[in-house]
Amino acid sequence: MANEVQVAAADGSGAMFDAIARRYDFLNRLLSFGLDRRWRRRAVAALELAPGSRVLDLATGTADLAIELARGVDRVRVEGVDPSPEMLEIGRAKVSRERLSKRIVLGLGDAQSLDYPDASFDAATIAFGIRNVIDRQRALSEIARVLRPGGRLAVLELNEPGSGWLALPARLYIHRVVPLLGSWVAGSPAYRYLERSIAAFPPAEVFAEQIRRAGLEVIRVESLSFAACSLFVAERPQR
Repeated sequence: MANEVQVAAADGSGAMFDAIARRYDFLNRLLSFGLDRRWRRRAVAALELAPGSRVLDLATGTADLAIELARGVDRVRVEGVDPSPEMLEIGRAKVSRERLSKRIVLGLGDAQSLDYPDASFDAATIAFGIRNVIDRQRALSEIARVLRPGGRLAVLELNEPGSGWLALPARLYIHRVVPLLGSWVAGSPAYRYLERSIAAFPPAEVFAEQIRRAGLEVIRVESLSFAACSLFVAERPQR
């Protein structure tokens, strides 16, 4: 019980992800049926990066998206930021195995307060992490600040299933199977938080408006894999 209270108090925090870091990648593949890899590739393609671009990957975790970025575009340099030391340790090992250490740098950081000058990056990404940010509007404003004019943002986030014939089984999967399977495999109640955080995340049109309020122009919102995930693509205006 004490451990559950401790994890609950740290819902969405670096400490919570430290607790599940060693099983995080395996569970991502398992719980998404491997679709998370396809979603990341879509996010990279949406950025339309030029060779040699500099990209900020927020909530980089174990560096899956950072690695996809470096693989996908020639000479791209990625700076990955995350509040979980344990996730970053795993990410650095993966980056080293991929021989990408010269192009990917990972470090502790908070999306709500970025330690970079204005207009530092050609693009920014955040995959499955924006719902964990306490002050989401502040984080989006920080992203807008560090993007150069014309720079793009790609956000991947999981959805509460909407309408349609797959909505009911999808809800049962998220609200019953995911927490039970996650708790069993990871040995942590943190996947109860995953269920709650997906349910609490705003509808796509509401989140798109939050992006606009941060000073970015929303280019498109894509619903992926039977609306299990959304891709938001935005751009800092050229002015």
